[in-house]
Amino acid sequence: MTLASSDPRLRVQLCGTLAIERDGQRVDGLLPGRQGRLLFTYLVVNRHRQVPRGEVAEALWREPDPAAVDARLNPLLSKLRRVFGGDAVDGRSTLRLCLPDAWVDLEAAAEAIHRAESSVAQQDWSRAWGPALTALFTAERGFLPGEDALWIDEIRHELAELRLRALECYAAAGLGLGGTELAAAVRAGRQLTRLAPLRESGYRYLMQALAAQENVAEALCVYGQLSECLRDQLGVSPSPATRELHARLLAAT
Repeated sequence: MTLASSDPRLRVQLCGTLAIERDGQRVDGLLPGRQGRLLFTYLVVNRHRQVPRGEVAEALWREPDPAAVDARLNPLLSKLRRVFGGDAVDGRSTLRLCLPDAWVDLEAAAEAIHRAESSVAQQDWSRAWGPALTALFTAERGFLPGEDALWIDEIRHELAELRLRALECYAAAGLGLGGTELAAAVRAGRQLTRLAPLRESGYRYLMQALAAQENVAEALCVYGQLSECLRDQLGVSPSPATRELHARLLAAT
């Protein structure tokens, strides 16, 4: 498997299965086992800052024995330097991964969602489409499956929010483009309501997309589902924006 056919000589996929490609060749198999993969991932995620050595140890072992940290960490760092070069890991008391030209999927997804949201704000639907999908595909792959740590949970939370934002942009682009892309807006809206049942944006996108497909009755049913969910969970009614959309759909019937 290759991550791409060109561009940076080092490409890193952190989401889903860890994959590292250098000059078209996979090198992730050279990492020193599970701990080596965790160490590399943590340093990549934090590659734009100096990370205290103790923080790295806690990320790998939760409650590490201070007396044993060097004995456990130094061999892993040495292996990383052999794989990526002697200057790839900088520092002693603090550590920083020096891979300045590397492409990293998490960073690319964060940049993509900003481009998508900017395009949606400008109602440039065709420009929003591609970046929204880039961010969405990355977020849907998950992060370090099978691993459990606070820093991992934090990144998973960020990816979950990124996924919702990408679905919102995808739905907006589908609505804006219209035609056959309305089906994409419907799918995105349904996913949003399933993943975040208290987030009204998904219901609004779904209602608008269904109405644009001339399924106004179904769109009104979606409003009923939202109203029931908010009443049962929070004891509140939909927001003014959602109620206004519902009123417009009622007037169109």
